[in-house]
Amino acid sequence: MDPTEFLQGSTVRISEETYAVCRTDQGHPAAFATIEDETETTVVVEHDDVSSIDASAVESGWKRLTFEMNLPFELVGFLATVATALAETDVSVFVLSSYTTDHVFVKENDLDAAVPQLEQLGCDVTN
Repeated sequence: MDPTEFLQGSTVRISEETYAVCRTDQGHPAAFATIEDETETTVVVEHDDVSSIDASAVESGWKRLTFEMNLPFELVGFLATVATALAETDVSVFVLSSYTTDHVFVKENDLDAAVPQLEQLGCDVTN
């Protein structure tokens, strides 16, 4: 499977919400995502919820770009294609994947650089 074929005509939705990525010792009930491993817990929350988290580090100002498509597990290189296109314009990413959907977070001030790159890949970027 060619990842560029999946991107052609796909919809990428930009979240209305702005998010913060927080290092903490526990999950949060309002988190968009919670990632726990042996060394740390990371929660992704809407920016307005940051004050309710006991966080040791916070990185704010992220917009969520959701690729509104079902991505099969056999698809190789999808995120590499997206991340490479964004890296070409110095856009840093934070990525979360659910079972069939990928979410790429970019800094709000990088949206003007990210959107044309995604459109060049054939994506329809919408709010």
